[in-house]
Amino acid sequence: MHIAVIGTGYVGLVAGTCFAEMGNDVICVDNDREKLTKLENGIIPIYEPGLEELVKSNFREKRITFSSDLDSAVKKSEVCFIAVGTPQDEDGSADLQYVLGVAEQIGKAINGYKVIVDKSTVPVGTAEKVTNIIKQNTIYPFDVVSNPEFLKQGNAVDDFLSPDRVIIGSNSEKATRIMQDIYSPFFRTGNRVIVMDVKSAEMTKYAANSFLATKISFMNEIANLCEKVGADAEMVRVGISTDSRIGNKFLFPGLGYGGSCFPKDVKALIKTGEDYGVDMSIIRSADNTNKKQREVFVQKIIDKFGKDLNGKTFGVWGLAFKPKTDDMREAPAITIINSLLEMGAKIKCYDPKAIDLAKRIFKEKIEYCNSSYSAIENADAMLLMTEWNEFRRPDFEKIKTLLKQPVIFDGRNQYNAERLNEQGFELYQIGKEKK
Repeated sequence: MHIAVIGTGYVGLVAGTCFAEMGNDVICVDNDREKLTKLENGIIPIYEPGLEELVKSNFREKRITFSSDLDSAVKKSEVCFIAVGTPQDEDGSADLQYVLGVAEQIGKAINGYKVIVDKSTVPVGTAEKVTNIIKQNTIYPFDVVSNPEFLKQGNAVDDFLSPDRVIIGSNSEKATRIMQDIYSPFFRTGNRVIVMDVKSAEMTKYAANSFLATKISFMNEIANLCEKVGADAEMVRVGISTDSRIGNKFLFPGLGYGGSCFPKDVKALIKTGEDYGVDMSIIRSADNTNKKQREVFVQKIIDKFGKDLNGKTFGVWGLAFKPKTDDMREAPAITIINSLLEMGAKIKCYDPKAIDLAKRIFKEKIEYCNSSYSAIENADAMLLMTEWNEFRRPDFEKIKTLLKQPVIFDGRNQYNAERLNEQGFELYQIGKEKK
C-alpha cells in the first residue's frame, strides 16, 4: 500500500518506518529540509533502540523515502497519516494549528479517494475539524479516521511491530477495511484491532495516558505517607501489585512522570473537562501530585544540607525522563537541577544519551561529564534521577572514594538500602526511612 506520513517526529518516524518494514511504500513528509537530509544519510534525530537500523535498511530498499513535497506525497498515497506535533497551549489545551494546517494542505492536494488518519494525539472533536477543513478544499471523497498511538519511548519500535492493541476510530466501513488491511501484518497470531467510533478513539488515548499517570501519582502519595508512618513503600507496592485487579505496571514510587505524553495529555484532558463543564478532580489531583514529587526530592536534599547550597557540588546520574531515550521534555531532572542551582549548588551530570539535549536546556550553568564516575568526583552527594541499566550495579567502593562523603539520593529506589548502609553509605529514597 502507498502511505504518506506527515511529520517525522517521534511518532511519525517510528510509524512510517514500521509501515515500510511490513512492505508498504512510505513517503515521510516534513518541512524541515535539514532533518530530511540527515534522515536520507542515516542520521536519526531521536534516540530509540532499533530505529536507526530499520530506517537505514528500508531506505536502502527504497520502501521509505523522505520528502518536503506534501502535495506530491498525498497524490501518490492511498492513506495519509497526520503525525505532526500538538504542543500544549497556554491554557493546557492541545494546540492544533499544525494538524489543521496539514489538513488544509491535504485538502488542496487530494486527487481521489483518500483515508486521512489522525495519528497525532488530539482532543475529542478534532476529526470533525479536520473533516470540515478538507471539505472546504476538495471535491473528492475522503474519510477521516482516528488511530491513536500507544508507544512507550525506549520500546517504541517493538510496540509498533508487536502491538497489544490497535485502536481504529472510524465512521466509515470502507475506511475501516483499509485500516484493518494496513495493520493485518502486525497481527499474525490473533486480531487485536479494536474498531470504535471516532470520538471514542480520540478519548481513549487521553483516558489511557491519564489513568497511567494517575497510578504513578497514587503510588507516590502512598510512598510519601509510608515514609512518615515508618512503612516501606517497596513492600507496600509488592503487596498491592500482586492483586490481579491492580497489576504491577506504572506503580513504582519515584520522581514522578515526565516526557512528551503524560504531562501534556493530562492537562489536555483537564481542559476538555473544563470546556464541557466536567470537573476532572482525580486527574487534576494526579497532575498536582506529580508536580509536588520533585519538591519532595529537593526537600530531602535541603534537610541534609540546608537551603544555602553555596559551595556544595552534586553529581547527577541521569537526565532523560526515563531510560532508553534522550527525551528530556518535562523531565524531573530539569526541575530538580534548577531548584538546586537557585540555592547556589554546583551540578555535575552524566546521561548515556541526553547530554546534547541537556546542553541546550542548561547551557553553561552545569558541568557535563563523559562518564558516571567523573560526574561524582569530589561531589558532596550523588543524585540518581534516571534508572539507566548501567547505573543499577555500580562499583560502590569506587563511588565511596570519589564522593566527599558517602551520600546518595536515590530518586528511583534502585539500590539496596541495607547493603549500602553496611558499606557506610547514607541513603535517601522515596517512601522509605533514611538508611
